[in-house]
Amino acid sequence: MVSRDRRITSVARSVRLVPTLPAVSLLACALVLSACGGGVHGTPGGSGVRDPYFPKAGNGGYDVTHYGLRLAYDPDAHHLTGTATLTARAAEDLSAFNLDLLGMEVEKVTVGGETARWNRAGQELTVRPHDDIDRDGTFRVTVRYSGTPETVTDPDGSQEGWLRTTDGVLALGEPTGSMAWFPGNHHPSDKAAYDLAVTVPKGLQAVSNGELRSERTAGGRTTFVWHSGEPMASYLATLAIGRFDISRSRAGDLPLYTAVDPAEAAASRPVLGRIPEVLRWAERKFGPYPFSSTGAIVDSAASVGYALETQTRPVFPGAPDITLLVHELAHQWYGDSVTPGSWRDMWLNEGFATYAEWLWEEDHGGDSTQETFDAVYSGAYFDTKEAGEEIWEFPPADPPNAGQISDPPVYWRGAMVLQKVRQVVGDDRFFSILRGWAATYRHGNADTADFTAYVEKRAPGKDLEGVWDAWLYGEGKPEQP
Repeated sequence: MVSRDRRITSVARSVRLVPTLPAVSLLACALVLSACGGGVHGTPGGSGVRDPYFPKAGNGGYDVTHYGLRLAYDPDAHHLTGTATLTARAAEDLSAFNLDLLGMEVEKVTVGGETARWNRAGQELTVRPHDDIDRDGTFRVTVRYSGTPETVTDPDGSQEGWLRTTDGVLALGEPTGSMAWFPGNHHPSDKAAYDLAVTVPKGLQAVSNGELRSERTAGGRTTFVWHSGEPMASYLATLAIGRFDISRSRAGDLPLYTAVDPAEAAASRPVLGRIPEVLRWAERKFGPYPFSSTGAIVDSAASVGYALETQTRPVFPGAPDITLLVHELAHQWYGDSVTPGSWRDMWLNEGFATYAEWLWEEDHGGDSTQETFDAVYSGAYFDTKEAGEEIWEFPPADPPNAGQISDPPVYWRGAMVLQKVRQVVGDDRFFSILRGWAATYRHGNADTADFTAYVEKRAPGKDLEGVWDAWLYGEGKPEQP
């Protein structure tokens, strides 16, 4: 178990209206779109992007290019204060737009420096700027908020969002838990750069993605400033607050920053020390590392129960073994840099990272990928007959529901699809496809149709229809030729 599904299911909250306008006035404004503001040419952006499993995730009408987050956390009171400034480009003329925010109390919203009206319903924070926003125009929205962030239990029993640990918190977001600690466009199809400044009591560390730009202590509190310049989906953003052993070194030309709970330090040291080795190997297989820094976070959080490929700095809830480290670092190419277009495309994350485990074993004295494939196919790979049968419950490219997007078929059958492609196209072309896929969609989004089209373009004359029909989309256990 590596990346678990963590779907938000929240009870809709009562709509909260800004006290400066009565509800009747706001309703009138809504009926005539933005007549109470500036022009009337715009329409409201959508309250979701119609993801097949999380239809309310994300929002229509705009693309975020940058998140500026200023946070302060008091662990004793379990209280978070935040100011989020989003820079975005309007994809249409907008009279209103939505942000995803679960829980928390919104105190003020501005757009372009002017106070904006807003209301809330469930995870939707609807913002009505004073003036309409023109298509292709860049705008900046700032939300000031505070409260107790939520920990969310998902249909599969796992938890995400704001997770308390013995000495702080761990914020994890796959698939939508990031909305528990900052407002945004929380769908993998909208990636952005991030700058995060977080203030915590002196003696605690705050670790996030990217590079640590500064660390300053004053008045008994320390502020850590982190910068992530490459585009990042919000579910890959993380924040770990607590006491950590910090290590700064290099993996080739890359800054390498690890933060390890002291209780996990001794057990983690041998494996984390191999990060440079794993990255060198991965670059030979997958192409240049796609980010400007690397590292890991190891917290003492056994109750979390899963690791997550948070961008540049994967999170482990305890000391990882080498296989898990390989899996999460492979995600930096497949999942983090090349990010799925929707949650239906999870196999493009997990199938690739699982296959990276097979490749590592093949290159380090273990079974070949074909031997591993055969063992998975026969069921001998698994500890129980039931586990071996679970992988055939549905096709990897079409999980039945949101609660199953991280189930075994997505991992194991996803990896088997890649081995079948390798059989058809041959080793040289296969590894060229792996590297080319990562390069072509670097820092972007792609879906399953993009992948199949890409493979067919790179392997002209090869018949891949049987692979797609039987292994990628087919029901049940395919016949083994």
